[in-house]
Amino acid sequence: MSAVCQVLGTQPGFGHSISHSHVRTKRRFNPNIQKKRFWVPSLGRTVTLRVSTRGLKTIDKLGIDVIAARILARGEKI
Repeated sequence: MSAVCQVLGTQPGFGHSISHSHVRTKRRFNPNIQKKRFWVPSLGRTVTLRVSTRGLKTIDKLGIDVIAARILARGEKI
């Protein structure tokens, strides 16, 4: 499963781990992705989404119906 939020499209960021001796090695900053089930009244069923915790706040603010409509408008299957 990829580390991409279905609501916001948040993807991993990349950077360096810097040791005490200042040696830099590549590292990956993954978003906090959660698998969450939502009841969508407009669809009349539950949907399972891979959302970041920031995406959950967006769902709380706008409502799951609006978010589901945006995902479907992008052509993504939910």
